[in-house]
Amino acid sequence: MTQTQTDDDLSTEDLLLDLSGTEDPDDRARLVSAVVSRTLPLADQIAGSYFRRGLERDDLLQVARAALVAAVHRYRPDAGHGFAAFAVPTIRGELRRHFRDSGWVVRPPRGLQELRAEVTRADEDLRHHLGRDASPDEVAEALGRTVDEVRDAMACASAFTPSSLDAPTAWGGSLGDLLPDAHDEADLVATRAAVRAEIARLGPRDRRILVLRFVEERSQREIGEDIGVSQMQVSRLLAALLDRLRDGLGHVTAA
Repeated sequence: MTQTQTDDDLSTEDLLLDLSGTEDPDDRARLVSAVVSRTLPLADQIAGSYFRRGLERDDLLQVARAALVAAVHRYRPDAGHGFAAFAVPTIRGELRRHFRDSGWVVRPPRGLQELRAEVTRADEDLRHHLGRDASPDEVAEALGRTVDEVRDAMACASAFTPSSLDAPTAWGGSLGDLLPDAHDEADLVATRAAVRAEIARLGPRDRRILVLRFVEERSQREIGEDIGVSQMQVSRLLAALLDRLRDGLGHVTAA
């Protein structure tokens, strides 16, 4: 530490000592402004370590600076640890809280959010230590987690800034063009053909039951009178028919 840095630190501490000893509003405002002006680079530096993680730079700076002002008001010089030792965890805590509360466009489970924060810190530590990007296996070993847990935490980072559906693709068009159409005519034609094929496999009485129930919208009592069985038997026959059709169409819906 140079002599200039030592003088700067002492001057800040002296200002904070004066702040703790006065109740005059004007003096307090002047002293707070002076301390914040001197220590603003500290807040900006801490905020800078959170850039490029999915939130706006200006928002992070604002959160860090507000936390700095709060730290100035709450600091007690007689604690004996120095203002930086008090302010740094305060600012980091507010930034992390901001990420937790405001950063998710799509909010994953709380446990996954917390694991992602652990993975991010471990990844940064390993990058400094190894001189390269750490693999998921190395991060998992450092955290005592499984590789699958680490991969899930890394994957949920996209919940901060999901890709735009208007983003272009390498082969032309946009990502939105790749989404399936909820009213895809091709799927509808295939489904209708599959339904017809399954109905064609039914016997005459079963097909008659389907027509009476779903085309003519007859009641179970009326269907029973038409085919000569009780209402309870119609209910069982319909349930069995629908189960059979569902089983037969399973390969279509799965596709």
